[in-house]
Amino acid sequence: MQLSVTKANQLKPKPDDSKLGFGLIFTDHMLNMDYSIEKGWYNPRIEPYAPMMMDPSTMVLHYGQAIFEGLKAFRTDSGAVQMFRAKDNIARMNRSAQLLCIPQLDEAVVLDGLKQLLSIEKGWVPKAAGTSLYIRPTLIATDPFLGVRASYTYRFFIILCPVGAYYAEGFNPVKILVTKEHVRAVRGGIGEAKTPGNYAASLLAGEKAHKAGYTQVLWLDGVEQKYIEEVGSMNIFFVIDNEVITPMLNGSILPGITRDSVIKLAQKWNLKVAERKISIDELMNAHASGKLQEVFGSGTAAVISPVGELKYGDKVLKIGDGKVGAMAQKFFKAITDIQYGKVKDELGWIETI
Repeated sequence: MQLSVTKANQLKPKPDDSKLGFGLIFTDHMLNMDYSIEKGWYNPRIEPYAPMMMDPSTMVLHYGQAIFEGLKAFRTDSGAVQMFRAKDNIARMNRSAQLLCIPQLDEAVVLDGLKQLLSIEKGWVPKAAGTSLYIRPTLIATDPFLGVRASYTYRFFIILCPVGAYYAEGFNPVKILVTKEHVRAVRGGIGEAKTPGNYAASLLAGEKAHKAGYTQVLWLDGVEQKYIEEVGSMNIFFVIDNEVITPMLNGSILPGITRDSVIKLAQKWNLKVAERKISIDELMNAHASGKLQEVFGSGTAAVISPVGELKYGDKVLKIGDGKVGAMAQKFFKAITDIQYGKVKDELGWIETI
């Protein structure tokens, strides 16, 4: 497929790197591509960032058939621009597509289109420490039809957003509330897909957590409400008696790219690391016995997010000494050093633009 490019007539002013938030400002151009049963995927194009016209009956608005991804591009000290694990994000998008009856994307075409988009928008990649260009690929059902079935037409698009820190706390410990009142997903559903409905399901519990003074919600499994799964916007890790433990993937947990990066680095460093079931009771007992050394989250937005406090029912668990733990610091530095080109990428995770 030949990708066409239409440049914007008027470019937006670039924001001040020191004042970047998250998800507020978007670049001058976007990538679009369409699908129909007759043509397959067709008309890949880069064009000016603009609103989309939609019929009120467009299926995505009524039945939620949509998926998305999140990854980042980084500015190195030399001024080069590089992406972190882009191929893995595109492959995960196809796994989400399969779960939602969405046609598969040609991963090579998507990667090439993304690289061309970033080549045009290089000037939007911020230079300040800790900043990056967030990349949001999205795929939505576009049939104008009211009826429960898979759409026959789709729109795939990528938008770009210069960002600073995801959490107001920055790289400092956050407070997490464990909920038994709500569940997010169950095995056999679409909990492992990156789809808007999973995030909508987390909003009510998240609002309650914020009102109680907590940053995020930690979910338990949707059947027994016994086993730990993930946090609203990240996977979760525990360091117990010098072993790095994360809940095993079971069909209701998002297979995080940063989660996988932590596991692969732990294996590379010959650390004890396990993907397994871990119950909230085991965690409480580990804390009571003094064996729970650290808790941290992992995700594209925050990379590594140390957890300083967990609340479960009427029990509040203070983690460590209230500061960033050594293990969280080690993973954060290792991943961000690769992302910003400060160390050699020995794991094949970087795509240079």
